[in-house]
Amino acid sequence: QVQLVESGGGLVQAGDSLRLSCAASGRTARGYAMAWFRQAPGKEREFVAAIAWSGESSIYADSVNARFTISRENAKNTMYLQMNSLKPEDTAVYFCAIAAGYVWGPAFHFKQESRYDYWGPGTQVTVSS
Repeated sequence: QVQLVESGGGLVQAGDSLRLSCAASGRTARGYAMAWFRQAPGKEREFVAAIAWSGESSIYADSVNARFTISRENAKNTMYLQMNSLKPEDTAVYFCAIAAGYVWGPAFHFKQESRYDYWGPGTQVTVSS
């Protein structure tokens, strides 16, 4: 089994920055893509960003492109999400996820929740106006 734990969430003002972390432990198979999703109150969970095993390829939702940056350190089994210029509409619970056995592939697939096998419990991000 793989365990994921997110951290770094909090309450900030519009325009501020936050850096989320996702630490993986357990039987972390070599070679897996990772992603961030988020769920706002009353809404469905949505894709935010994903990154290849190599860290050389990444994709973003249009709503966060140019403001958020996804990265990873495989030696530490950790993924990050640097969030800049935060907006109230970024308020949500942020989840990290692992696509076991998929180092990368067509971007469309990695925007789908069904691609991911393991999920963290989430961390709350609240952006006040």
